[in-house]
Amino acid sequence: MELPLVVGVDGSDPSLQAVDWAVDEAARRRLPLRLVHASLWERYEGSRPSFGTDRPAEEIMAQHIAASCAERARLRDPEVEVSTDVLPEDAVSALLHAANESSALVMGSRGRGEVAGLLLGSVSLAVAARAVCPVIVVRGGERNRQGAFGRVVVGVGDSTQGSAAQRFAFAEAEARGCALHAVRAWRRPAHEHVDHPLIADDAAGAHEERASALLTDALRAVVRNHPQVDVHRQAVEGPAHKVLLDASAEADLVVVGALRRHGPFGLQLGRVAHALLHHAGCPVAVVPQRV
Repeated sequence: MELPLVVGVDGSDPSLQAVDWAVDEAARRRLPLRLVHASLWERYEGSRPSFGTDRPAEEIMAQHIAASCAERARLRDPEVEVSTDVLPEDAVSALLHAANESSALVMGSRGRGEVAGLLLGSVSLAVAARAVCPVIVVRGGERNRQGAFGRVVVGVGDSTQGSAAQRFAFAEAEARGCALHAVRAWRRPAHEHVDHPLIADDAAGAHEERASALLTDALRAVVRNHPQVDVHRQAVEGPAHKVLLDASAEADLVVVGALRRHGPFGLQLGRVAHALLHHAGCPVAVVPQRV
């Protein structure tokens, strides 16, 4: 049986956007959808939703949030199988535990009670940095969230460290029937100083060619496994986080890998994933890669 797609819900607008995105994703992937509400979120965040004139007990409110999100999901696509769980845990613990039996976790960019100007909520950041399954943070413009651009972007770095992200991105492009844009950033070495413009152009061309060759090598195996996917390869000069942020502006999803090292848990996000989670113009998938 396929593992469900899990969505963290708290009734906030970002979490409702995550529900909508996850319903569409579950339909594409033919996966069941599990909505998880951690009943201690309101206590931690200092905010309680109000339904009508009465303020029900926390447990009743939690059940109401979960039921409302489930109804929203069923109205969006009645064919998607939907279940709910209200768990007596803090949000991070509940979702990290749910990740062990999930095909992926879907979250909004901020939770209820987060500071208005906050770029990314603390729960979303902690879960994306620690989960054992892919985590999708739903953010960006409406057209990006609705898949209007027909483009999935994947950042390709070292081939041995990003294979899980590449497999996820290709599977996503195949499920959507859209193009896959594989991007590798490159930069000239800091010690390279070339004064003559023609020599400088030759040096830049050599670096770009090497990046293109590494990109092709990194994708060779996964391309064979997804022959139906229309693949566009691009080697772009610049810092990787800026290159992918620029690409995210006209993408439906941007996919990056995150190394998961054995040992004590801590935030395990690189600079690129961290920047995308805070600033990307589209939903971001962070895919763990064990090392």
